[in-house]
Amino acid sequence: MDPTAPGPVLLFDGECSLCQRIVRLLLRLDGEGRLRYAPLQGAHGQSFLRARGLPADDFDSLVFVNDWARREHGEFRLRTDGVLAALRTCGGLGDELAAVLAVWPAAWRDAGYRQVARLRYRVFGPWRPRPLARVEWAGRFLA
Repeated sequence: MDPTAPGPVLLFDGECSLCQRIVRLLLRLDGEGRLRYAPLQGAHGQSFLRARGLPADDFDSLVFVNDWARREHGEFRLRTDGVLAALRTCGGLGDELAAVLAVWPAAWRDAGYRQVARLRYRVFGPWRPRPLARVEWAGRFLA
C-alpha cells in the first residue's frame, strides 16, 4: 500500500500482544478497509512521533492519524480518543462500541487506558508473530 496515500492510520505498539489483538479486531470490524496500520516502533511511526514532538520511545499510547497524507499538519488523537476514532472509522459494530465507550468522560477512559497500558505485558505478554487471518489484510499495514 502506498505509504503516502490519504486516509486514516492507526499507530500502535507493534510488540504488544494486546495491541496486536485489538488491531486484528479492528481489521475484522472494518469491512470496507478504510483504516490502515503502522507500528509505533517502525519507520513511519517514529517519523510521525518525531515530527509532532511526541516521545519516540514511549509506546503506551496509540495514535490515530485522521489523514495520513496530511500527517505533518493534520489532526491526530491519542489513547481512548484514538480508540473511539478508529472504531468510528470502521463503522457498523465499531460505531456501536464507540458509542458505549464514549459514555464515560475522557479523563476516566484515559485513566483506565493508562492502567491497562501499564499491565498489558504482564497480563498478555509480548507479541508472537502469527499469520493474519486474511492474506489481503497485509496490504493495510504501512511497510
